[in-house]
Amino acid sequence: MKQSKRISVTVFVTCLILAVLVTFMTTYTILSEIYTADLRGSYLSQNGETSDIAGGNEKLAAIDQIYRTYYYNELDDEQLNEYILRGYVAGTGDRYGDYFNAEEYETLTADTNAEMQGIGVSVIYNTDYGLIEVINVMPDSPALEAGVEPGDLIAYVGEEKESVAELGYTMAVSKMQGKAGTTAVFTVFRGDNYSETVEFSIVRGYVTEVSVLSHLCETDRTVGIIKITGFDLGTPDQFKAAVEELRGAGATRLVFDVRYNPGGDLTSITNILDYLLPEGPIIRTVDKEGNEETISSDAAELVMPMAVLANESTASAAELFTSALQDYDKAVFVGKTTYGKGSMQSIIRLGDGSALKLTTRMYFPPFSESYEGIGIVPDLDVDMDEAVAGKNIYKITDAEDTQLQAAIKWLNDNAK
Repeated sequence: MKQSKRISVTVFVTCLILAVLVTFMTTYTILSEIYTADLRGSYLSQNGETSDIAGGNEKLAAIDQIYRTYYYNELDDEQLNEYILRGYVAGTGDRYGDYFNAEEYETLTADTNAEMQGIGVSVIYNTDYGLIEVINVMPDSPALEAGVEPGDLIAYVGEEKESVAELGYTMAVSKMQGKAGTTAVFTVFRGDNYSETVEFSIVRGYVTEVSVLSHLCETDRTVGIIKITGFDLGTPDQFKAAVEELRGAGATRLVFDVRYNPGGDLTSITNILDYLLPEGPIIRTVDKEGNEETISSDAAELVMPMAVLANESTASAAELFTSALQDYDKAVFVGKTTYGKGSMQSIIRLGDGSALKLTTRMYFPPFSESYEGIGIVPDLDVDMDEAVAGKNIYKITDAEDTQLQAAIKWLNDNAK
């Protein structure tokens, strides 16, 4: 499994999107080291003395001295430095700004590149049993080679066989995570009534994250459903492969599901939209000086009846996906008004391997206005049935999915 999100959520896929909105990445990522000096002593010294506070902040220097003189416990200078940096970012009011230490930045970079370390499974919390359920096993992964199967319930983790039900979902998932070369030990229940017990000891490796899941609709085999969980650099190839596979299996119409998709990388989303859209603008961006840039699509396009499913947790790049298809009249949007994030962030790497994320541009759909703070209004406003309100999105069947069924009905009634 992957390391903690989001910075990006782990190797597992989660529909809860508990965390932080993934930034609609970056117009560009600045990889050059803008600080060549070691940052460890920027604010507080490592020798126990009050340091030269950046910007001559005398109050911070005074607080530092008081703590070093009177505080009963030992001070952790590295932790203090990190909190000061995080505090600065928070104080800017940049809603999507963040500071990443070197380890966090390494994880973030790997996640954006669709690369992760783990056994290669996507999981959710199974509320019926209080266990971890495997919903997808990634291609060419240690888990696939070892025989882990979708539907397996992970019941015990670690050499000591600690109970997932007693540990809780988050703690149990963290015990499944680890770097390549280390070993994940766990026990699953599977089969009829989960009566079969299988034990695994799997050496973790490097895995390409699966961000696209697809299948033919259970209630209408002419409809292909493509669920995009996020936009990383591996998503475009996965997306195009899913389209071709579904068309080869008989799909004549497509439904794109970006519900609970928090966004992702600019290159990823523009690559996918270029594949779908005719010639014209994909995205327009503006910096603080008013300088405008436009990224455009070529003339090639995918010509098929399409629908998009989105909801209140659809954000950023996933909103651009939805809005762009609306703007070109390529797809009907079914669901609920989206989150409303129309800003872009850049990541600037610092000299010690840490990094800053900050808002650097605003962006606009091809033709419509900004949806920052507003969201995108659906063509068909459809609620999920109350009967499945508490059910995990990955456990809802196609027949139970009222938003999906509304999209299919629209395609049946209107698609040429």
